[in-house]
Amino acid sequence: MQAQGPRSTQGWIRHSITLRATRRWSELNEAIEAARNAARHATDFALLGEFLGRLERYEEACAAYDRALAIDHDNPRYLFNRAAVRRYVGRIDEAERDYDRVIATDPADVEAWCNRSELRSQTPDRNHIEELLKRLHAGFTAPIDEVPIRYALAKEFEDIGRYAESWGHLAAGAAIRRRHLKYDVRHDVQTVSWIVQAFPAAPPATDGCRSSEPIFILGMPRTGSTLLERIMSGNVGIYAAGELIDFAAALVDAVHHKLERPQISRRELVAASATVDFTALGASYLERTRPRTGHTPHFIDKMPLNYLYCGIIHAALPNAHILHLARHPMATCYAVFKTLFNQGYPFSYDLTEIAEYYIGYHQLMTHWRRVIPDTILEVSYEKLVTAPATEARRVFAHCGLEWSDDCLDIGQRGTASTTASAAQVRRPIYSTSVDLWRQYEGPLAPVAERLRRAGIQLS
Repeated sequence: MQAQGPRSTQGWIRHSITLRATRRWSELNEAIEAARNAARHATDFALLGEFLGRLERYEEACAAYDRALAIDHDNPRYLFNRAAVRRYVGRIDEAERDYDRVIATDPADVEAWCNRSELRSQTPDRNHIEELLKRLHAGFTAPIDEVPIRYALAKEFEDIGRYAESWGHLAAGAAIRRRHLKYDVRHDVQTVSWIVQAFPAAPPATDGCRSSEPIFILGMPRTGSTLLERIMSGNVGIYAAGELIDFAAALVDAVHHKLERPQISRRELVAASATVDFTALGASYLERTRPRTGHTPHFIDKMPLNYLYCGIIHAALPNAHILHLARHPMATCYAVFKTLFNQGYPFSYDLTEIAEYYIGYHQLMTHWRRVIPDTILEVSYEKLVTAPATEARRVFAHCGLEWSDDCLDIGQRGTASTTASAAQVRRPIYSTSVDLWRQYEGPLAPVAERLRRAGIQLS
C-alpha cells in the first residue's frame, strides 16, 4: 500500500474504515500501523484505541488508551473507554480503578456507576450502596439517567441478600427504561408465526455449504451461552467469535438479491427466506466472518437470536453444529429482566412482555425440534453449572471434539468477552444463580401464571 502523501492519525483511521469495509485485510494492518506512528496527541491515541476496540484488538486498544491517558491524565471519556476494554479482557481490578476515577471526575456519568457495580460480587463490607443512594437522591437532568443507578442498586442489594430492596430498585429502573422505548412485543410474536408458516417442514434439501467450522450456541439471552463458549474454547481447535450478526445479515442480503427490491416488510422477508439459495447463503455467512474466523478448525457463533433461523442454518450449513442452551423458564425470565442491556432485547423491561416473548421463543424451538429432528442438541444450563464435566463432555462428544478437564478452568482463560456477563465469566463455574429467581416468586407470579397457561412446564 502506498501512502498518498502524509496523513494524520485521523486520516489513517478514516482510510482504515474503508479498508475494513472492503475486506482488504493486509492493507488494513498497514494503515493501522501508520495511524499508530502518526499519533502525537491524546486525541490521536484515544481515536486509535476506539478503532482497535471495534476491531476486537483489545490489548492494543488498552495500550492506545494508556498513551492517551499519559498525556491527558484524568480525561473521563478515555478512562471510561479503557475501563470497558479492561473489563472485556478480564483486568477487573484495573477496570474498577478506572471507573472510580471516572465517577470522581464526572459523577454525572451514570453508566460508569452501573458498570462498576457489575464488575464483582458486592459484600456487606465492600459495596457502593451508600454512594449510589446519594447519587440517586441528587437527581438527574434527564429521567433516563436514573435507570443505570437503579440497576446498580438492584444488583448490589441482591449481592448482599437484601432482596426486597433489590426488587424495588429493579422494578423502578425497568419501568423508566420501558417508557423510553418504542416497542410492541406482538411484532416479535407475529414473526414466530410467520416463520412457522414459512417453514412448515424442513427447508428444501440442498447440498448446502459443507463447512463444519461453525458451532452455533443459541437460545434466550442470559442462559449461559458465554459460559459454554468459554468451556468449549478451551479446546485449541475452537475460536470463540462471540455474538456475530453475520448470519442474519447474510440472510437479509440473500432475500434482497432474490426479490430485487430495496424495501421489504418483515413478513415478506420471512416468507422469502424459505426460497433463497441456501448453499450460497452458507458460503456468504462464512465469508462475512473472515478474517476473525478461518484460523482454527471450528469457531463458535453465540448470537442468541440465531434461534430464529435454526432450520435455515441447517439447510445452509448442514455440517454445522447447533447447540440450544435452555434454562428454567422462570430463571430465564428473571435473568433477562434484571439485565440492563446496552442494545437489543426491548421486551426485557416489562414482565408481561417477557412472558409473551418467552412463549413465542418456546413455541418456535418446539417447532424446529419437530421439523429438523436430531439436529439441535439441547444443553441444560442447570447441569452445566452443577455437573459441568458431565454436561460439557456430552456437548464435546456431540460435536466430535476432544475433551480435556482443563476446559473447565474458565477463570484463567485469556479470551475477551464483551457480553453482559463479561465480568462473571472470569469467576470459576458457580451455581448460585440457579434458584435465585425464587427470592422473587411473589412479584414474578404473573409471569409464572402466563407461562403455565401457555402449557410451559415450570416444575
